[in-house]
Amino acid sequence: MKKKLVVLTGAGISAESGIKTFRDSDGLWEGHNVHDVATPEGFNKNPELVLDFYNQRRKQLLTVKPNLGHETLAALENDFEVHIITQNVDNLHEIAGSTNVIHLHGELLKVRSTKNENYILHWTNDLILGDFDSNGNQLRPHIVWFGEAVPALDEAIAITAQADYFAVIGTSLQVYPASGLLHYTPKNIPVFYIDPKPATIYDLQNPLEIIAMNATEGVPLLREKLHKLI
Repeated sequence: MKKKLVVLTGAGISAESGIKTFRDSDGLWEGHNVHDVATPEGFNKNPELVLDFYNQRRKQLLTVKPNLGHETLAALENDFEVHIITQNVDNLHEIAGSTNVIHLHGELLKVRSTKNENYILHWTNDLILGDFDSNGNQLRPHIVWFGEAVPALDEAIAITAQADYFAVIGTSLQVYPASGLLHYTPKNIPVFYIDPKPATIYDLQNPLEIIAMNATEGVPLLREKLHKLI
């Protein structure tokens, strides 16, 4: 039976494919206040602005490809049962070949009904006012906005609690609840943290190895280290 590798990925791994992380040092997303484009209140106030913001993100996503970090994680499925838990809303893990991906914050290439969160459609075109579900309700980006519940969190916690190895890649561990997943890992399993500027991790009762590299360099190194453990 293959050992279970659970991986939490953040914006850093996608940034190496050319996807902007959107949030600048001043807290703005592409010149917009996060509350204007990534909250239910922002959508209610100015839905056209919000729809346009995600239309631009969607267009950019369709121009990029997975990088060696994504591809190496997919290749690890040859030797491990790999589960990706990602904070990213792109589909680069899937394009690279990963087969078990949980999107904590939603998916950019999907939309859903504003009245029925289970009415979800694959979507690659622009989303505009007047695009409705089958009951005439406006569609919205399938994105978990600030202040909204994270539907996939329970599944992510359950998978994390079963891990034989846990890796964190390309995230500052500043966004909750994703950053709290570390503390659901079984005690004493190896934890690897790949980031060029790793954050300090507190109260972790696991052996921790920090790989201070970006994903395209660090994930191949992680693969070498994992193969020495099996």
